[in-house]
Amino acid sequence: MNRRNFLKSAAVGCGIASAGLLRAATIAATSESGPNIIGPREGFSPQVGILVSMLDWMRRAILEPVQNLSVADLDYLHDSKANTIGALLLHLAATERHYQIHTFEGKKWNDWDEDTHKQWDVPAGLGEEARRTIKGKEIDYYLNALAQVRAQSLSEFRKRDDAWLMQIDHAWPWGPTNNYCKWFHVCEHESHHNGQVAWIKGRLPSSKQENE
Repeated sequence: MNRRNFLKSAAVGCGIASAGLLRAATIAATSESGPNIIGPREGFSPQVGILVSMLDWMRRAILEPVQNLSVADLDYLHDSKANTIGALLLHLAATERHYQIHTFEGKKWNDWDEDTHKQWDVPAGLGEEARRTIKGKEIDYYLNALAQVRAQSLSEFRKRDDAWLMQIDHAWPWGPTNNYCKWFHVCEHESHHNGQVAWIKGRLPSSKQENE
């Protein structure tokens, strides 16, 4: 099963499971909290908090390995069809921004304003244009972009309840898909690209020099 078909099947499953998840939304906050405790979070409705805990866990997995990368590391292109680590990090910020606009503002996919297209189209699409233009930036540039987008997501999640999370979009290309599944995809998407970042990092010229 390819990635697209897997996501399609998962989306249908998310829609079918909505009623059960909504009943489970009465779950009480866990008595213990921490970065490795997946569960409700203070300031969020129960299921939204669970989603936030998953997003936070995956984001730490993305950020920890890239903290000390140099500009040369971030710009390293393994071959003509690869992506750089810098471009992948900005791609994650672009994807999250697009899901913000779609789910929080209720806009159809790709119905973005001109400023959004200008800022995010290249990192969202990756490819040749990203290889040509996303370069020469320190790690803080990418970390700040990710942090700013995530801060906006958390602010919006605090305004929403579990009923919103369970709302189903019957027109979504994957099939009936709720907001929970769309945002879990944001988390899964980071996991997917985290594997690419790890693969590229293991092949950096600086990594080879350290091991010699």
